[in-house]
Amino acid sequence: MDGYFTTARHDRIRQEVRTFAEDEVRPRVAEMEEDRGVAYELSRLIARQRWIGATIGAEYGGMDAGHVAKTIIIEELSRVSGAMGAMVQASQLGTAKILHFGTPEQKERWLPAVASGDCLPTIAVTEKTSGSHVLGMSTTARREGDHYVLNGRKAFVGNSHVGDLHGVVARTGSGSRGLSAFLVEADRPGFSLAPHRPAVGLPGFSFGELIFTDCRVPVANLLGGEGDGLDVAYSSSILVGRPNLTAVSLGIHEAIVAETVRFATWQRRYGKPLAELPTVRDQIGRMQSALMTARLAAYHAAYLLDQGLPCDAELQNAKLINAEYSLDSARLAVEIHGAHGLFPDDSPIARYQRDAFHILPPAGTSAVQRLRLAEAALGADKGAPWSTRFAPPVEPPAELVPLADRIPAPRAEAFADAEAV
Repeated sequence: MDGYFTTARHDRIRQEVRTFAEDEVRPRVAEMEEDRGVAYELSRLIARQRWIGATIGAEYGGMDAGHVAKTIIIEELSRVSGAMGAMVQASQLGTAKILHFGTPEQKERWLPAVASGDCLPTIAVTEKTSGSHVLGMSTTARREGDHYVLNGRKAFVGNSHVGDLHGVVARTGSGSRGLSAFLVEADRPGFSLAPHRPAVGLPGFSFGELIFTDCRVPVANLLGGEGDGLDVAYSSSILVGRPNLTAVSLGIHEAIVAETVRFATWQRRYGKPLAELPTVRDQIGRMQSALMTARLAAYHAAYLLDQGLPCDAELQNAKLINAEYSLDSARLAVEIHGAHGLFPDDSPIARYQRDAFHILPPAGTSAVQRLRLAEAALGADKGAPWSTRFAPPVEPPAELVPLADRIPAPRAEAFADAEAV
């Protein structure tokens, strides 16, 4: 493929999400920053737009639009609010486990509710004491007749406090095949939440702790077979977590560059706009180059995933580049803004920088992505690529238009929250 492409349908989705983000999300950003709590109402409002169902088939009421469309949705929301982009990506991550491992009955029960926005799913794998070492988890699930009894805690769960259906991986035996996955409703006895703790960034988004105390879950809620928990965890992280987080970083990155250009054009030094200084132009050029490279990596990986082609390495690289480059641009933006970038009333740059930091750890830190890329280069990766296991190949659209020609410029008021200095 010579370029990176979208279709007319993608254009319509982008414009729909962009308009919504400007009209409904941006006016609430200041309140979320001040409150530092969970944006329950806004999360539900976004869910009702049916965007959580981007990759759900039409037979279940979903958009059946694929991973490129999903990238667009998350990107456009994150450009205005990284928190709400993170909310959507976390729910779509929770959706994947049902799409990939759910029984026909589980899909019939849950996917229409997810697609309509009536159910926000999550996936809960990480624990405080094991981190990315999935096999080190201590949460257990013990079979008792027609139920499993869950005990333990899960940490850093995206949408923890707004989620309706948690996909929980727990230990049912020993070794790599001793993990199993379960669908646990938020109102099930024995399930509870630790108090919400505001984090450094992403105010409005919840990624807290789930607590299981003799929580009884029907055998019918088992995802896949007993022992499939590791596959549920890995496939969700690789196929959905990485591209979703890539899209969040991309949206934040776009906001960083656009705000910096606005500031450098308006602010004056030595009787002329700051943007006319050679050093500032060099910094803006570096930011723009990083953004263009990050965007190409993001859409290239999403496109390959939509085609059912091997792209595990591309997904890893896209997450690595987008997470790192957004932070690199944020640092340059702070240099250009100077002290103005330290005051939220002057500029949203500090908010963008805080939010960008939150995308580094999930679905593997940069060190983890580089390790996996090294394995691919050395031919040391094992097994069939995850990117070919679930998505059947599809025919590419008949008419493709270069992506760069189709992304509209943000509306003039898109950065109105950055008051004139």
